[in-house]
Amino acid sequence: MLRVSQLSCSRGNKPLFADVSFALQAGQALHLEGDNGVGKTSLLRIVCGLSPADAGEVRWHDQTIQHNAAVFRAALFYLGHGLSLKEELTALENLMSDAAVSGRALSEAQALAALARMGLRGREHLPLRVMSQGQKRRTALARLLASQVPLWVLDEPFVALDAKAVDGLRGLLAEHVDKGGMVLFTSHQPVTLTTANGTFVDVQTYRLRGLA
Repeated sequence: MLRVSQLSCSRGNKPLFADVSFALQAGQALHLEGDNGVGKTSLLRIVCGLSPADAGEVRWHDQTIQHNAAVFRAALFYLGHGLSLKEELTALENLMSDAAVSGRALSEAQALAALARMGLRGREHLPLRVMSQGQKRRTALARLLASQVPLWVLDEPFVALDAKAVDGLRGLLAEHVDKGGMVLFTSHQPVTLTTANGTFVDVQTYRLRGLA
């Protein structure tokens, strides 16, 4: 379980939010809503241990994420606004490099299958610098399939994707949750998740309200 308790955050002298609490268990998805500037990205970064909170705590399996940081990082895949891709590498090389850095076993066949699942068949050996923004985002999202971790935290994952890619990603998220994974994501639009066999996945909603 991921449990967020009474988180508060400010940036500079500006308070963003306070007393934010929610929980996410295996087989659940949570859609974080909120107006622009309310602090959704800041909240996700705190949840992932990338930024400090003014108050409150984040717990993973009943321990604070700071207490057992290595275990938490090994269970987490975070995709923020920055895609963390190397422009000079191909899509395939990016996936293989990311797995090597993370210490995860990933065969070339698995990486190619992940890229094909995200609609990049035939583009696996193109350097990122010649790809469109949507294709780069698909490359970043293909890492989800290769991550083999339970907790996915995604900041606006549907941005820059065409309708077909959006449907593919919705199916991927639904499949992950249906298999017992957890997804925490932001989106400016309502999201329904349905598996390939038509099973609807329950998506909880938490609306973040700012202090301004």
